[in-house]
Amino acid sequence: MDQTAPQVMIVDDARDIREPLDKYLRRQGLRTQLAASAAEARALLEDSAPALVVLDVMMPGEDGLSLCRWLVARDGPPVILLTAMADETDRIVGLELGADDYVVKPFNPRELVARIRAVLRRRPPPAPKVTTGIRQFGPWSHDADAQSVAHSDGRTVALTSGESRLLGVLLDHPQTVMSRDRLLDLTAGRDAKAYDRAIDNSISRLRRKIEADPSAPRLIVTEWGGGYRLAAEVDLV
Repeated sequence: MDQTAPQVMIVDDARDIREPLDKYLRRQGLRTQLAASAAEARALLEDSAPALVVLDVMMPGEDGLSLCRWLVARDGPPVILLTAMADETDRIVGLELGADDYVVKPFNPRELVARIRAVLRRRPPPAPKVTTGIRQFGPWSHDADAQSVAHSDGRTVALTSGESRLLGVLLDHPQTVMSRDRLLDLTAGRDAKAYDRAIDNSISRLRRKIEADPSAPRLIVTEWGGGYRLAAEVDLV
């Protein structure tokens, strides 16, 4: 499982909904957390920050609308409510409370995944992480502050700000396959002008600067159908 994939918390007291949905979302490349009650969800949220919460409205004890109100008041993750077919009032109240969307039971898991992805796209992404300091990978050292890389043979190569930021993200996740979408999120913050091809172009430029043979890269490798991976260990200098 890609540890950079969005994490979805499923809060539903019905095991026959919670567990099959867990398996389906994982097959779709999402990470999951499970809670059988609002109290369990609150406990999990003390130590985790899911990207989105799928929340059943009708639960014993504290219901989903109460938990939704609590999440919205704390500027928590977006919420998709699971509501019964006849409970139109609950759907309206949930949206008024600040829920981002709702799905009516019984639902098609494929529709729910589509709604999850749509809500995540609408949410403003976190600001791109700015990496500082010097880190070594293979024969190179990356100086994020100077936006350059230095080879063990003494050569120093200047990087553009975009190239340095992209390399910094790859160094943050060594030996991890990073999709183009994920790299865009972490480097460009989903700027309106950013697009998938921009990542490919930046990777190509980086390879020309740090690979012994850019046509057969050994440091930044392509994972077909997946994205790119930094194939080196990373150490602080």
